[in-house]
Amino acid sequence: MKKNLFEMGASFDDDWTSDNKDKPKAKKSTEIKLPQKHQLYFSKEKRRGKVVTIVKPFYLSSNDLKSLLKILKKKLGTGGTVKEESLEFQGEVQETVKTQLEKLNYRFKK
Repeated sequence: MKKNLFEMGASFDDDWTSDNKDKPKAKKSTEIKLPQKHQLYFSKEKRRGKVVTIVKPFYLSSNDLKSLLKILKKKLGTGGTVKEESLEFQGEVQETVKTQLEKLNYRFKK
């Protein structure tokens, strides 16, 4: 009896790869900018019927981004998370996030 019933004559050795090859990832910018040099913008998504406010792109180190998120979550009284170079907040809090970030000298696209 054969090892695999669905083999159909193909050779599946250790060096075999699938047709869905790994796509090369876009290079991330590791440049850290001052708050005045940021050009942030908002986007909204609905996830499981709830609104999520996303602010991006931040050019900060991961520790700085986490500490900024912690400060904003306390001031807003809402939950949030860090995803790559963006901050995600639960709910529709665009205006309050914008005022808090402008107090910290961050800039937004117009």
